[in-house]
Amino acid sequence: MSRISVRGFAVASATAVTTVGAVVGVASGSEQGAATTAAADVTADATIADIPTGQQAQVQTASLTQQADDASDQAQVASLKSAQESARKAAAQTAKDKKDAAEEAARKAEQERKDKEASRSATRDASSFSVQASYSIAETQAIARQMVPSGQFQCFSNIVSHESGWNYRAVNASSGAYGLVQALPGSKMASAGADWQTNPATQIKWGLNYMNQRYGSPCDAWSYWQANGNY
Repeated sequence: MSRISVRGFAVASATAVTTVGAVVGVASGSEQGAATTAAADVTADATIADIPTGQQAQVQTASLTQQADDASDQAQVASLKSAQESARKAAAQTAKDKKDAAEEAARKAEQERKDKEASRSATRDASSFSVQASYSIAETQAIARQMVPSGQFQCFSNIVSHESGWNYRAVNASSGAYGLVQALPGSKMASAGADWQTNPATQIKWGLNYMNQRYGSPCDAWSYWQANGNY
């Protein structure tokens, strides 16, 4: 039996043969029995120098293998914790995004409701304007600004600009549509006033009511117009 001068391997290094011998390939038949017996014979104050040379390699290999296994286990645990933390953060962010989206949708819905309610209440009625023999574009637009709620005026103006160019006497030669909002037939506007052919205020009143009733508001009507080229 040869000995080496290196000291410092404790009993645990020797006895590791019996617990991890199968991993390093020494746990077979008589060799496993020999390793186990050698480990059992080591006294409390034994060193690696007291172990036969062949078994010293087994003890050292077993110890290194155990250290590698421990390091691998620790790495797996760290990786699992990292994955769990990432999943937790992702779930929290998703929940926050959904909450923010729901709040934004609710805010928009409430604003749209208020806008539609406002669009149904003209600031001035058509009958409050003095009747004139004729009206310029500027005068017609001024009347519309007083009748159409401010939040809806631009949308109303966009439609009128495309339909008639703010000419309250405009006639479509092919269809017969008439007036600022090109009612078809023009006589529909009689429901807003008998002077529908000559009074832009009457036409604005009818057009505003039509947009509110059919689309919800002038801005909803404008959205439809943009998508379809008519309303």
